[in-house]
Amino acid sequence: MFRGAITALVTPFINGQLDEDALRRIVRWQIEEGINGLVPVGTTGESPTLSEAEHKRVIEITAEEANGRVPVIAGAGSNNPVEAVEYSHHAQKSGADATLHVAGYYNKPNQAGLYEHYRYVHDNSELPIIVYNIPPRAIVGVEAETMAKLAELPRIVGVKDATGDLTRPIQERALIEKEFSYLSGDDLTSVAYNAGGGNGCISVTSNIAPRQVAELQALCLEGNFLKAQALQDKLFALHSALFCEPSPAGVKYGMSLLNLCSEECRLPVMPLSEQSKAKIKKVMQALNII
Repeated sequence: MFRGAITALVTPFINGQLDEDALRRIVRWQIEEGINGLVPVGTTGESPTLSEAEHKRVIEITAEEANGRVPVIAGAGSNNPVEAVEYSHHAQKSGADATLHVAGYYNKPNQAGLYEHYRYVHDNSELPIIVYNIPPRAIVGVEAETMAKLAELPRIVGVKDATGDLTRPIQERALIEKEFSYLSGDDLTSVAYNAGGGNGCISVTSNIAPRQVAELQALCLEGNFLKAQALQDKLFALHSALFCEPSPAGVKYGMSLLNLCSEECRLPVMPLSEQSKAKIKKVMQALNII
């Protein structure tokens, strides 16, 4: 199973190009700080604005630097299942441990179409698959009954849940009999999600505070929700500040303060306002991150 604190990595840029040196530095630092896994080229990695070559190169570098020390769950999703399979094959060749697949955005399939999309990817690839359920971005969502049906496929092994519905791990655990990774896709509600049966979070905040987020998720896995809640209260302002404007502008600015990468994002994500920068810097200082 995939569990604990798993970072949804940013994709660093410099002068409009992929900053490979920064990416290697970020991956090494994440592992040194105790993170439990890495997700390259997800939403936080600005996957929609990466070229195919950049997408593949980010996965290659991440897997190479991780070198088996932590699992790499490569973003390979597409609303075109043929393209999703191609990215899955590349992820496997690159040394990734699993793939993350978003639901069929823009196409707006029904539940039968969603199931067939994932079944096609499953049947034509070999790595374990995490279903990325994010209806706020994909418009469509994978319902609990459909998730249970997908879980009957042997290599669909978990979900990144960004539905905002904290009853989902309860609903899905009642329907899914096999071992399954229930991963929150939202830092703000990850403790509550874990209390309902989740076992980790694919985190944005851990780009900046991997050690603290790893500690938070470890407390949840131990069942120590009182201490987890106390730590979450401390991190709450940071979680919120990083999303004061469209992501990943906030988290990249925070990483620039740590000299991990530039704050550069690609359009249509805009640079942060000075007000938002001051807010993020103040919160990071209060938490002794900088």
